Amino acid sequence: MDSGSRIYSADEFKLDAKWLIDPKHLFVGPRIGEGAHAKVYKGKYKNQTVAIKILHKGETPEEIAKREGRFAREVAMLSRVQHKNLVKFIGACKEPVMVIVTELLLGGTLRRYLLNMRPRCLDMRVAIGFALDIACGMECLHSHGIIHRDLKPENLLLTADNRTVKLADFGLAREEHTAETGTYRWMAPELYSTVTLRQGETKHYNHKVDAYSFAIVLWEHNKLPFEGMSNLQAAYSAAFKNVRPSAENLPEELAIILTSSWKEDPNARPNFSEIIQMLLNFISGMCPPEPTAIPPRIFASENSILAPESPGTSSLMGVRDDSEETPKARKDKKQRSFFFCFDHVGIKRSQRGLACLTRIRFWNFFFRGVDGKLV
Repeated sequence: MDSGSRIYSADEFKLDAKWLIDPKHLFVGPRIGEGAHAKVYKGKYKNQTVAIKILHKGETPEEIAKREGRFAREVAMLSRVQHKNLVKFIGACKEPVMVIVTELLLGGTLRRYLLNMRPRCLDMRVAIGFALDIACGMECLHSHGIIHRDLKPENLLLTADNRTVKLADFGLAREEHTAETGTYRWMAPELYSTVTLRQGETKHYNHKVDAYSFAIVLWEHNKLPFEGMSNLQAAYSAAFKNVRPSAENLPEELAIILTSSWKEDPNARPNFSEIIQMLLNFISGMCPPEPTAIPPRIFASENSILAPESPGTSSLMGVRDDSEETPKARKDKKQRSFFFCFDHVGIKRSQRGLACLTRIRFWNFFFRGVDGKLV
């Protein structure tokens, strides 16, 4: 597995010609994001709307070399993997400045999507669909020997129709984790460094760190994991007290997916092929087969960018009926996890519940295919 620790010299790094973009065809528009090492702009490349990341060059020779190495690693990883659940890499150039061009996803981050939903609950079809998107993207990364290490809602982007999640920021090296980055809430405990590493030493972990983060993201619903704790408190509780979010209110099969994925022993966690199968088994087990018309399939290439096919986000969200609930019941429901809606409408064997579950099954199997990919 590639943990992003390899250092590329300026002479060693040469971009494949098919990924080399001509900066003369780049039009840089408004800034849409900024990080410690780069700024991101909305722009155009050959009449295609894109995201343009311009990396800071650095001041000192050491800093310049380090950032060029980071750029080389990111481009190398982005150019190696192409999948419908990964942000599509378009190209890069090193001169006159270091630039990386990717597709622009207009749906925003999963974090913003969840926050904007309050106080509504996430429709279970969307919840499982998002989970499968994330798991399929991670399965692709791991099959290419790439560990993400920073899987969190801020790094999960939505397409314009809010139907598909794509992984972003998987090409960056992350030798330095700090409390200020805010990622401790989603990071596997084995990634925490309690002692200062000597020069040249690396942390010992494997690709199972991503399974842990996946479980935390899967659990989350409109609130931070380890809510009420600082980043350092969250890290300490997870690493030294084995504290995890509560899975008590979840269906047993779904709780098993989460609790097995965030186990303390990394080797006991499932891989993403197993996670995908567990998700599909969970869906099929909830809804017995019934004769019904098969909706038309969507045919698209693996890496195509889908045009919006739904009227909007509201059609994908479940509208909560609180007419017969007490204030206390509503409060208890809000305090549950990412999938509390399963307890509300998905487990009851009522006519309404079975209808909902039937829609879930067909939405996943006929729109996504049995392997979680678009067919």
